[in-house]
Amino acid sequence: MFALLTVLALFSSTLSAPILGLSPGTENASATGTTTSLALANVESSLKRPAQFARVAFCSSASISNWTCGPPCTALGNVTFLQSGGDQGLIPLYYIAHDPTDNSIVVAHEGTDTANILSILNDVELGLVDLNVTRFPSSAGKGIQVHSGFQQTFERTADGLLAGVSKGLSDTGAKKVAVSGHSLGAAVATMTGAFLKQSVDPSVDVSLAVFGLPRGGNQAWADFLDSTVGVTYMTNQQDPIPTVPPRSLGFQHPSGEIHSFDQSQNNFTSCPGQDNEHCSTGNSVLEVNATNHDGPYFDDITFGRTRSGCT
Repeated sequence: MFALLTVLALFSSTLSAPILGLSPGTENASATGTTTSLALANVESSLKRPAQFARVAFCSSASISNWTCGPPCTALGNVTFLQSGGDQGLIPLYYIAHDPTDNSIVVAHEGTDTANILSILNDVELGLVDLNVTRFPSSAGKGIQVHSGFQQTFERTADGLLAGVSKGLSDTGAKKVAVSGHSLGAAVATMTGAFLKQSVDPSVDVSLAVFGLPRGGNQAWADFLDSTVGVTYMTNQQDPIPTVPPRSLGFQHPSGEIHSFDQSQNNFTSCPGQDNEHCSTGNSVLEVNATNHDGPYFDDITFGRTRSGCT
């Protein structure tokens, strides 16, 4: 883990020098906008359950399908597994579940498995390519380009995932879809969220909350996410992954960042605008801490095959 993240951080340094129900706190003016402090209770109310679902995606497919993955599954309570896909390698795992707490269909994507070289290869295909407009009809003519590896990973499971979500909505009567993921899973989740927003009935609310999000496309892609599904994403301290791929290669973050500044797990700030330089974008490359990528983010929630607590 450390080696991969350090390489990505060094690569970045050589090339470049909507919030879901969160209540505002103290506002501080800055040159590029404002940052707003957030209480832990506000963060928990909107992000705790998405984080817990994203954590489960690192567990084995068999344990998820039986909902016997240990503490990550237990923490979520009475959840019904519906479908999974992927091979936890070239095709990272995703799963679909029904959450009775708010009668929603949940989609969670597995993040990078650093023990599997095929999973890592999805991350390092850095080129920008045109977005597949057949899956995103309203994106036509907008000049949208996305990370090649992320789009390829998304395409491998998009059809089966949409079929599973559509069936889940029909079977349960749910009117909400919540999409989450961490790292590579976060990047793929942004594509899934935008795809589902364009594909399911307009009466269905699609929300997107992710963690440790790398940049996934160009300015037009960031604008498209902002105007369609909206993203809430949490970044943690000096994690280098949200700063790659670098902006100098044409990549841009969407709006919606929440940043954790220290190890207290109690000091959070909302970061208006895209790539707010007072949050993760402004991190110094001299202070990179790769372990921040896995966490903990808050409430001792960590991610990764070895750190999620899966059994």
